[in-house]
Amino acid sequence: MKVSRGLCLLKQLPNVRNSSSGPTKPFKILNKHFDEISIPVPWGHISGKWYGPKHVRPIVGMHGWQDNAGTFDTLAPLLPSHLSFLSIDAPGHGLSSWLPPGTSYHSIDLVLITRRLMEEYNWDKISILAHSMSSINGFVFSALFPDKVDLFVGLDVLKPPVRSARGIVDSLSERIESTLKLERRLKSGSEPPAYDWDQLVTRLHEGSNKSVSLDACKYLLQRNCKPSTHEPHKYYFSRDNRLKSSLFYTLHQEVPMEMARRIKCPHLFIKALQAPYYERKEYFDEVLAELQNNPLFEYHEVEGTHHVHLNEPEKVAPIINSFINRYRPL
Repeated sequence: MKVSRGLCLLKQLPNVRNSSSGPTKPFKILNKHFDEISIPVPWGHISGKWYGPKHVRPIVGMHGWQDNAGTFDTLAPLLPSHLSFLSIDAPGHGLSSWLPPGTSYHSIDLVLITRRLMEEYNWDKISILAHSMSSINGFVFSALFPDKVDLFVGLDVLKPPVRSARGIVDSLSERIESTLKLERRLKSGSEPPAYDWDQLVTRLHEGSNKSVSLDACKYLLQRNCKPSTHEPHKYYFSRDNRLKSSLFYTLHQEVPMEMARRIKCPHLFIKALQAPYYERKEYFDEVLAELQNNPLFEYHEVEGTHHVHLNEPEKVAPIINSFINRYRPL
């Protein structure tokens, strides 16, 4: 494992501007040190930000689709100080290695990454704090390995969404074609489209359906853009473009229902009220009801978008901290 030292603040990136209202607020100075780490995997490495001492098993933070470890930059300094926190970049995201040419990304990759982390550090148990795509995978992991999870916090997406048969078939054919198209583009070696800073921020903000606030975009962009090599003062998105054709779970509702029955660990789920459910709400409600049979399950709702934990961490931190302190006390 390679380690370098850092601070949870941003450097060498211009201030974010909102063309309609001028400059945004100055960067927040988040005075919490972290180590930039690199964990070996068969195809390269997984990058991450480790806050706190190495001898304390951390809460492991896992981000959403096309985000990165920066998604927890504003929340990490608010988490309990007696525990470490490790925020990782999934494969193809942030500073982590891309999967080899000719392979495809699948949501379940994060389940295997979680087991690899445990083997790398010789952990018998893992504590998970996960958002969106990774919240889905935290749910799956906690069901597949109920004795290996000592607590799980899921943010905004409860479970693998259930989609119609038509939607699944249409999506699979589209994503396979998209994969081949993206592979051809990568093989050409051409640099992705470059944008000036304001355009980059706007594309991230609007690409998230305005879930990531303009001011919060900088936390994700720090690990998700590089300066253009041939267009001065412009940047391009540096994540693996093949992520756009990622494959996701295609499960009947009975599968997440069975998974819910198998989760036995302390489990906190927080739903953002201005975010969609990503499936028919009745599927969400049915699994939520099953999870409530676990006496260690908690459910909370907060006002905010899908990225409320990044935009307004003070809304979720007290709920998360109360939960963590109960099950991993000082």
